[in-house]
Amino acid sequence: MENLTMGAPLKQPIVFELVGFDVPPGQGPFLFFLALCAYTVVLLGNGVVICVIVMDRNLHRPMFVMICHLVVCDLLGATAVLPHLMMHFLTGQKNISYLPAIAQGFCVHTYGVAMQTILGVMAYDRYIAVCEPLRYHSIMTSARLHSCCALAWMVALLLIAVLFSFHMNVPLCGRIIQHVYCNHPFLCFIGLSMTWTVSTGMFIIIAFSYFRILSACLKQGQSDSSIRSKAFQTCTSHLVVYVFYQIASLVIIVSYRFPSASQNMKKFLSILFIIIPPAINPIIYGLVSRDLRTSIFQQFSTRTCRKN
Repeated sequence: MENLTMGAPLKQPIVFELVGFDVPPGQGPFLFFLALCAYTVVLLGNGVVICVIVMDRNLHRPMFVMICHLVVCDLLGATAVLPHLMMHFLTGQKNISYLPAIAQGFCVHTYGVAMQTILGVMAYDRYIAVCEPLRYHSIMTSARLHSCCALAWMVALLLIAVLFSFHMNVPLCGRIIQHVYCNHPFLCFIGLSMTWTVSTGMFIIIAFSYFRILSACLKQGQSDSSIRSKAFQTCTSHLVVYVFYQIASLVIIVSYRFPSASQNMKKFLSILFIIIPPAINPIIYGLVSRDLRTSIFQQFSTRTCRKN
């Protein structure tokens, strides 16, 4: 097999072949339709959340600004994979050139890390809101809010940039990638180490935040039951999103520990990791957050009335 070094000068354009799924004859259009439906759900759900938060000035608060960052992260992960996957199902085209392959891998890994760092920042915000309600606005100022969100993205981008700097000089044996999107064993090993480090750090931050929140609720809830109810409402959506994301990640990691599992099953689970969290996150926030749910209904009702 030919030996390709990513850091070496390119004498000719490098084109990789993403093996993808073993699609039975005649099933490509049906799988394309399923992928299109999934991508449409992701785009519509997250698009509605972004538009409503941007248009409703009452939602220009730290929690909803962070939800917007989370939604952008969801769209980044889904858009990096699903359009190319749909083309694969519809046309059977499996080739991907060098720069799109690098961009795809970079976006997918950034999605995985940024999701956790943003959730960590959201946990910090909920901790301040519940444990320091009187000082919340003085602590979570606009400058600090944007600094925290920027820090969450910078950590993810810098870690993935370091990861891909290792990748640029890794010799690749051939042009065939046994996956649905750009991947490499060395990249996976370093990426898994980074993911483990980030996951552990964010778990400590989130666990500490919710321990303090629970303690505050138990102390204050005896004299005012509304405090406990408000804390439950404001924290449930964040905690559910975090748990769903960790379950999706754990399922993928466990599946790769079983050599007997089929390649199609492993690839399918890796796609669910890209689809499920972005698809359910808007639903979770819409169901749990009364302010967001009310704003969505008001926006659609107002526009419907104007048309009539």
